[in-house]
Amino acid sequence: MVLKKNKLVEDRTKTSAVISLNNNLCELNFHALGTNCTVKFKYFSDNGYKPFCDYVLTWIVEFESRYSRFLKDSVIGLINSNAGISPVEINEEDENLFKVCDEMYFFTKGVFDPTALPLIKLWNWNTKNPIIPEKKTIESAKKLINWRGAERRNSSFFLPEKGMQIDLGGVGKEYAVDQIVKIAVTQFGLNDLMIDFGQDVFALGAPSGKPAWHIGLDDALNPGKCWAGVAINNFAVASSGDYLRYFVLNDIRYSHIIDIRSGYPVSHECRSVSVISPSCVMAGILSTTAFILGVESGLKLIESYYRAEGCITTEKYRSKTKKFDEHVVS
Repeated sequence: MVLKKNKLVEDRTKTSAVISLNNNLCELNFHALGTNCTVKFKYFSDNGYKPFCDYVLTWIVEFESRYSRFLKDSVIGLINSNAGISPVEINEEDENLFKVCDEMYFFTKGVFDPTALPLIKLWNWNTKNPIIPEKKTIESAKKLINWRGAERRNSSFFLPEKGMQIDLGGVGKEYAVDQIVKIAVTQFGLNDLMIDFGQDVFALGAPSGKPAWHIGLDDALNPGKCWAGVAINNFAVASSGDYLRYFVLNDIRYSHIIDIRSGYPVSHECRSVSVISPSCVMAGILSTTAFILGVESGLKLIESYYRAEGCITTEKYRSKTKKFDEHVVS
């Protein structure tokens, strides 16, 4: 998959890995993709858990090494540094991931755009002394957002204008979840597992003695506590919100989630969106896009996707799709 494994990524991922065993349930915890990751699955022989754990750690190291925008020698780093200069060779796996980006760009009507990085960088919510970018700077960054203008031909990828940059935030981590589930089933014959990468979750089957996996939904109005739990089997759950990541300047609240149509952080009553969907990529895209669109348009978007359900939390109320409560267990 990779140009080469990044040693820092490999060392950090593998040294952080911890395996726990309990009644034929294996739990693998590690740090990757900028977040805490958990893989739980049922195994049926004394060392039956080890091959899958080893595979997951190797696969995720290769995935992050290849697709992290923070690594200069990743394929994303090379594409960005060669914007306006020359195409970068890509392989079949890269093309598959970029096709997912195509689909999500089309589905959201451009609200999701992988070339939004120049604009995202302007809004550094995590800095000690945040500043509001000048309007002309925002407009200049917006002109660089153009996924449709990216050129893919003859196994190469080219950003035609210098300053353009891509970032797979919004699909990368979710894509990794979906791929590992597929590998678990097709290559290892696992049918009872739960993958959680930074609260992007896919669950299949159930742990022993239960009909489904139970996933807690964080309470945006009371962070650190759950407002409900959902039971899922062969579904994904993802949540987006700004209740933890934001800054306040001159009594104005600025979200970390940017609406690329305006160039500014989302500013409305929504605090979080949780979505249940047949794939983790779609759950993630639906939750983030619905958050940007707001309650009415966001619920309509979720309901437009087959078998997806969602709940939008505002500072005063929660709005749900018609069948969301069918998944709620507590």
